[in-house]
Order: sequence, then structure tokens, then C-alpha cells
Amino acid sequence: MDALLNGFSIVLSGENLMYCFIGAFLGTVVGILPGLGPLTTIAILLPITFKMDVTSAIIMLSGIYYGVAYGGTVTSVLMRIPGEASSVVTCLDGYEMARKGRAGPALFIAAVGSFVAGTLGVIAITFLSPPLAKMVLAFGPSEYAMMMLAGLSMVTYMSGGSLPRALLMAAFGLLLGTIGLDPMNMTPRLTFDILTLSDGVNLVPLAIGLFGLSEVLFMARRDESELKILAPPKGMAAFLPTAEEARRSVGPVGRGTVLGFLVGLLPGGGAVIASFLSYAVERKLSRNPEEFGKGAVEGLAGPEAANNAGTTGAFVPLLCMGIPANAITALLLGAFMIHGVAPGPQILERAPEVFWGVVASMYIGNIMLLVLNLPLIGMFVKILDIPRVYLTPMILLVCLIGVYSNSGNPADVVVAVVFGFVGYYLRRHGFDLGIVILAYVLGPIFERSVRQALSISDGDPMIFLHSKLSIGFALAAAVILIAGLWPKRAAVAKA
Repeated sequence: MDALLNGFSIVLSGENLMYCFIGAFLGTVVGILPGLGPLTTIAILLPITFKMDVTSAIIMLSGIYYGVAYGGTVTSVLMRIPGEASSVVTCLDGYEMARKGRAGPALFIAAVGSFVAGTLGVIAITFLSPPLAKMVLAFGPSEYAMMMLAGLSMVTYMSGGSLPRALLMAAFGLLLGTIGLDPMNMTPRLTFDILTLSDGVNLVPLAIGLFGLSEVLFMARRDESELKILAPPKGMAAFLPTAEEARRSVGPVGRGTVLGFLVGLLPGGGAVIASFLSYAVERKLSRNPEEFGKGAVEGLAGPEAANNAGTTGAFVPLLCMGIPANAITALLLGAFMIHGVAPGPQILERAPEVFWGVVASMYIGNIMLLVLNLPLIGMFVKILDIPRVYLTPMILLVCLIGVYSNSGNPADVVVAVVFGFVGYYLRRHGFDLGIVILAYVLGPIFERSVRQALSISDGDPMIFLHSKLSIGFALAAAVILIAGLWPKRAAVAKA
């Protein structure tokens, strides 16, 4: 506790407090701008930190990372455009709440849920880092393979009634995940001699195309009378959720926090997978699963908490083991190394001021983000005042600029446009686009882990049952699959 208090004294010095605010503010802005993302922003700002103190640099860059999870909610709720990859799930129910005139409560629930999850995640980092780091070290390729299999079996939960349609979308997502160079021998797959596809299909143009551009097409085809938007609520009181909405959000926020933090610990896990798993869990636990995708509070609160907790959880392997959980924490690892500090088990002895300064800054940063987001909700909701006939081309422009700014590759704009039409077609025919993204994210991790495990065992499939962890995940996958299929079979029998 003395070390944490010392961390607060470090952060509350004028310079570090300023960098904490800059990071949180930039993270919010970056999250609101579709396609930019924390990875690009941190990469751009990394050279600027060379002459900064290491603690100040990591505090600012970390603030951008966890601040994005707050800002990404805004465009997801108001425009059905994921401002950041982890906000894709928010589009499903957050946007539907906005269409029903509940944009204010949706943003309020998301902001408070994000704050609760982020704060609890930092508390977990403070007290649980050593034992959790040991647990993560026990994971090998076979454990990852079985864990990803359990995640993929969540498709049965996310199918809104038609299991064949859900499996078709899962297959489509898995197919997209195989495009590019083979992860083991680097041979091209499904690239059709197109050089751009050698790096695979990027998540940003895929998500913005499926969700953002498809929505633009839907808006363009609606009659003028359908383009009228209800006036946004006036006054702070109008943004507060009802007692029923608040009650329904408590459980999902709690479950999303725990699930998101645990998933965030795992390399490759992070906020995106955590948000999808939370959505699947909440849909399964709900007494009214048919409401999901139509404005269910649980479908917003759970994933929002999970993606913030997942972001926080990713700091545990980085700080305690020196292992980046994803590309963003890999950049943060680079920032540590540039300043001559090696994160890992020795950081508490060699640079305790850095470790506890960063941890303490997360407490303060989450408070800053809550204060930044709640008063600005009214300003963001006023976007709904803009007539759709003018808003549609603006959204299109923001989408295309966001896709291009993410990579600087014009081909990604083409990819986004193609998937915009694909998403429009699939939505018109009742397919669930969320399943595509889930399978796309989990598929490559599952494939890589399976092949690594089989390579280690010389092709012996029993390696997937060699440890209690992998057996546990295999059993969990079986239980999830059976539990997801059982209600559908019962429904068919009744019919």
C-alpha cells in the first residue's frame, strides 16, 4: 500500500498529472474517430516521447490506450460506426437504443460501466498481479487452442434463432481469417496474386465496411419520411437511465468486468474478444434473448465493461512478465525499452516508481475519463439533430477517411467499400454480422495454436488433453456447444 501511495505522489506531480490528462483526452478523441485507433496514435506519438521521462511517457501512452475504450462508444451508439475495433459489439444494441430515443441513457450506461470496469481492473492489477502472472505463464499452444475452441463455440449462443445462418456466418468469418500469408510457412493463401491481400484482411476496413458503410447504404435507401430523427433529450436528467435500465445493467457490468480482465491477461485476447464473449454470455443468460440486437441494455453494458476491463488486464503480462498481450502493448513495451527500462518480474525492484506510477495513473485516468465523457454526452447526442440526408454523406466521408488514415493504403478503402455492400446484403437477409467478426478474430489464433501444438507433439492430437487446463477448456467448449444447441432443439421439437 505504501508503494501505491508513492505512485500517487508521483502522478500528482504537475507534469505527470498533465500527461495523464493528455493521454485520457487523446484516447477519447481517437476512440470517437473511426479507423484511427490507439495503435496508429501511439505509433505516431512514440518518437515524441524519446525526450520525456519514462514514467511520464508510459502514463501518457497508457492513457491513450485505455481512453480509446471510452471514446469508441460514441460513434457506435450514435452512428452504428465502431470508432475502435473493441466497440464493434456496442453497435449491435447501443445503436438500436439510440434509434428508440435512448441515446443519452445508452451513453451514460456505457460511460459508468466503463469507469467501474476500468477501476476494478486497476484494483485487480494492484493486488493480483503476481498470482495472475503465474497463471498466464502456464498457457501453451494446446491450452490456447482449446480456449479459442471454447470461444468459437459461443457462435451457438449468438445465433438469434437460425443456427444454420449463424454457422454460415462463422464459416465466412473463419474464411476471411485465413486470407494472407500462412502463419507457419509464409505461403500465400486466397490472395489471388493480389499483393494487398498478402497481409490479410485488416480488421478496421472489415468492421467499418460491415457496420458503418452498410448503415450508410441502409440510410440512403430509406424514404425521406423515415429519415426524421426524434429530438435528442434536453438537460442532464434526460440522459439518466430509468431504474429498470440501471438494474438490468448491474449484473452485466460485473460479469463483463471479470470476464474482460481475465481475457485481457492472455496474449491475443484483449478487449475485442472480451467484448464478444461478454455479449454471448449475456445473451445466453438473458430471459429475453430475442431483445438482443434490438436495443437490449445487457447487450450494451456487458461488452462495454468487458472491453475496458480487457484493456486493463492486458497491462498485467506487460508489466509483470514483459510479454505484450497485443500489438498495442507491444508498442508500449517498445517505449519501455527505448527508455532503458525492461518490464517484467524485476521491474518492482529496479524501477518501482515506474510500475506504481503507471498503476496509480490508471486510477486517476479513469476518473478523468468519466468527468470528460459524462458532461460531453449532451454535445455528442446533438449529432442526432442533423437530418439524415446531410448526415449520410458525412458518415461516408468519416468512414473512408478513418479507413485510409489507419494504414495509409488506398486498397483498404476498396476493401471497406466491398464489405459495405456485403454487409448491406447480409443485413437485408437477416444474417448476424457480429458472428463474422467473432470468427474472424478467433479463427487465426485457433489455427496458429493448433498447428504449433501439433508441431510440438509431432502430430499427436493427444497433446490437446495433456494438461488440466486444456482438458478444462475442451470440456467448457463441449458444454457451451451443447448448452447453446439444446434450446434450439427443444424449440424445434415443440414446433
